[in-house]
Amino acid sequence: MKDIKKFQQMFRDGRMDRRDFLAAMGALGFTATTAGGLLTSASALAETPKKGGRLRFAWDQHGPADTLDPALNTATIDYVRGRCYYNRLTQFNPDLSLRGDLAEEWSVNSNATEFTFKLRKGVTFHDGADFTADDALYAMNRHLGADSISKASSLVSMVSEWKKIDKYTIKAILSSPNADLASILGTFHFNIVQNGAEGEYFQKPNATGPFTVEEFVPGVRSVGKRNPNYFRDGPYLDEVETFAITDAVARTNALVAGDIQICGNLDPKAIKQIEGNNGTEIYMVPSGGYPTICVMRDRHPGDNLDFVLALKYLQRREKILKGIFKGMGTMGNDHPIGSAYLKHCADLPQRPFDPDKAKFHLKKSGITEAEIHVAEIKGGITDMCLLLQREASKIGLKLNVKRVPNDGYWGAVWMKTPICVSSWNMRPTANVMLTLAYKSDAPWNEVHWKNERFDELLLASRAEADPAKSQELYCEMQKLVSDDGGNVIPLHAAYLDAISSKVKGMPKVPLAATGGGEWPEYAWIDS
Repeated sequence: MKDIKKFQQMFRDGRMDRRDFLAAMGALGFTATTAGGLLTSASALAETPKKGGRLRFAWDQHGPADTLDPALNTATIDYVRGRCYYNRLTQFNPDLSLRGDLAEEWSVNSNATEFTFKLRKGVTFHDGADFTADDALYAMNRHLGADSISKASSLVSMVSEWKKIDKYTIKAILSSPNADLASILGTFHFNIVQNGAEGEYFQKPNATGPFTVEEFVPGVRSVGKRNPNYFRDGPYLDEVETFAITDAVARTNALVAGDIQICGNLDPKAIKQIEGNNGTEIYMVPSGGYPTICVMRDRHPGDNLDFVLALKYLQRREKILKGIFKGMGTMGNDHPIGSAYLKHCADLPQRPFDPDKAKFHLKKSGITEAEIHVAEIKGGITDMCLLLQREASKIGLKLNVKRVPNDGYWGAVWMKTPICVSSWNMRPTANVMLTLAYKSDAPWNEVHWKNERFDELLLASRAEADPAKSQELYCEMQKLVSDDGGNVIPLHAAYLDAISSKVKGMPKVPLAATGGGEWPEYAWIDS
């Protein structure tokens, strides 16, 4: 009976769909008829969201570089804060289809070079000022031009101009086709700021989101208070506090003790602890995100391709997936487009664990020692590197694993040391993912890999309408990254978090941890 109620609650919370619920009931031995009846009762008992309460969310890292400027966001905690205080033009459903956020509707011309967005009327900023096309135009233009500070500028590099059509309509003019633009504008960096926003604005942004900023101290915490004039029904919470507990054990224990209600980035080792505790639950969302070892290709030792290939052939992918990540994911092939993406290349041969090939490439490289900087920015990533260290020692490579703090990692270590670790969220399309992290001039090209052929294919893929030809382009790009790039990607991991059983309404958007960071508007506490 306990299992039945658990699955019914998961269905009501949106953490399990109809098919998964019926499969779970079948596994418990119920007939299809009985399972259907239990599903009906679960739907009938769906709870009405309750207003009130303070929710405390703990992530695994923060630091002095924390910012409320969406153009500079880097980590999941940034994305959650962004969802507290801002809105975007578009927004994702759990199946990655789009719905309007501040844009009520949009249209695109026949060759995907003009996008027209009709904006929602009646939306106000936290100070009561009306949201209009001037605000949207200013926010979009922050990502354009050579002087843009935006970390996502490469995603909209094909936008040559934004035009104001009238008070509530804007249009994007593209220099080359990109059918993904509406999806791009639903991603984390494209929150709408007020016209003229700069400098101190981002200490306490006056935006349109479900919460107003009550407090923001970089590296300490932020506190949001419910926006009483929000244009939709939510939010349900009175307050949201976001901060970090960098130690994974301490973060898990804080959830068990009731000190926090959402524990981000749960260590897979803690699954049994969470499941065995009365009052806490695993919150898992399948995804195409991935942890990775980053070997910078423009400096020693990563400028030697044989060294990089040696590391790739040393990956015990099945052991990493099943042993370290507890089976919560899929095998990786040293490129970012896993099976969760529509454009995944299933024809690309899986790179095996092959110590003999690894030893061949290592000997050819002439390298006998290297160092990798590791912070536990993704549960299990340190163990993944320690496993690589053991395998490397067997073929004559002394791989020193230098552990560094989570705090400040993205500013002090990532993209600064020759070999380090990283963890990527899934993006809505393969083109967005490849553009953001692998295009030669992308600000987040973390391994400094440059390949002219790849850039040509990426541009061509945006305009290719024939599905078969499009797939050929994407397959070639994935092969180039796998064979020549500097990212070692042994798996695509599901998002693994944990929540209090009192927390309801959590979404399942697979673009970041905690349901894509979309929960601030929709979560509520069952007191």
